[in-house]
Amino acid sequence: MSTLAIIFDMDGVLVDSYEAHFASWSRMYGELGLDYTEQDFAADFGRTSRDIIRRRLGDQLSDVQISELDARKEAFFRDSLREHFTTMEGAIELIDALSADGFLLGVGSSGPPENVGLCLEKLGRREKFAAVVTGEDVRRGKPDPQVFQMVSDRLGVAPERCAVIEDAVHGIEAAQRAGMKGIALVGTANREQLSKADLIVESLRDLSPRSVRALISS
Repeated sequence: MSTLAIIFDMDGVLVDSYEAHFASWSRMYGELGLDYTEQDFAADFGRTSRDIIRRRLGDQLSDVQISELDARKEAFFRDSLREHFTTMEGAIELIDALSADGFLLGVGSSGPPENVGLCLEKLGRREKFAAVVTGEDVRRGKPDPQVFQMVSDRLGVAPERCAVIEDAVHGIEAAQRAGMKGIALVGTANREQLSKADLIVESLRDLSPRSVRALISS
């Protein structure tokens, strides 16, 4: 039987980082005298920080200024995460079960490498992931499929032999555009918003090597 692969998004899938991200965006925009609501935050799920800033302020700022704001926001985020790090329910158990069952594991995140590295360090499972692709590696953020295509290439596993676990609509679209199965974890988006996913779960505890293998093979 040929190797199968699972690609995890990071934020909202392996790490409960909602509050840390929202707080860091609010702080960054607050320094600019701008409001930032949870509705704004929800609309931006799955995109890179650079894309988010460019979409809202791109006509007012240079690329250098956008990069500076991006770096500032992400520094705020890491400060918050170091103080309060919460693993998503069932994440460690699922990582261990999939790895033990022979799946190759990867991470495909829109976040910068410093964020992803910190999260993997806090999870204590860095050695389980054979490929890690971050927002710095890609030119086009989700819903473009580039990030997941790169993980697939680095794992050496064909897209049709991969499944992606995501919590964002943009992420599910990116996975499916890459030719992979999209597994949606309800949380930052609800079931209705994630209805186009190949499988929707309420918790990572609802997944097992057997169920993931069956989905990829279907």
